[in-house]
Amino acid sequence: MGNLVMIEFSTVDGVMQGLGSPQEDTEGGFTHGGWGAPFAASIHQVVAPSGLANTAAYLFGRRTFEKMAAFWPHQPDHDPVAAHLNASPKHVASRTMTETSWPGSHIISGDLTDAVQDLKHQHEGDIAVLGSGVLVRQLLADGLVDEIRLFLHPLLLGTGKRLFGDLPSPTRLTLTSVAQTDLGTVALSYAVVDT
Repeated sequence: MGNLVMIEFSTVDGVMQGLGSPQEDTEGGFTHGGWGAPFAASIHQVVAPSGLANTAAYLFGRRTFEKMAAFWPHQPDHDPVAAHLNASPKHVASRTMTETSWPGSHIISGDLTDAVQDLKHQHEGDIAVLGSGVLVRQLLADGLVDEIRLFLHPLLLGTGKRLFGDLPSPTRLTLTSVAQTDLGTVALSYAVVDT
């Protein structure tokens, strides 16, 4: 049975918006896009080489999926991330999408809880959720997340969409690993104990 794993990049004050580039997500007048770029080269210092091998499938929210689908299919296969993403099953939770051109992609338009439970039964290994802030908050609220991998960058932005919002009840976590890059990013892994 698969494990649903949230993989998130955040500032110390919890901002996850616009990690990769200035125009990635400017919603709400956000002007700090690309804040994660200075830390990107050092992430390999804290990511286990087995991470991709353990990932059996991906799950995205619509907006994150659309950004990923516009970029990764056009990257060369000698890039290990591109090769893995393009070859792996990808699932997108959306109430509005009806089709996708990214090979190996499947749209989840029905009940999210049932769909995620089905995915866990279909895939052995990790089902990775990258970004997808609205989706991960729903997955947490519904008690569907098994593990959280959080990359906390040494930066305060003061504005932008936050990773964690209100949850209907407390969620206990158990810290399973901690690592640090030479640029000060801290990689934290948590098992979700209960919801």
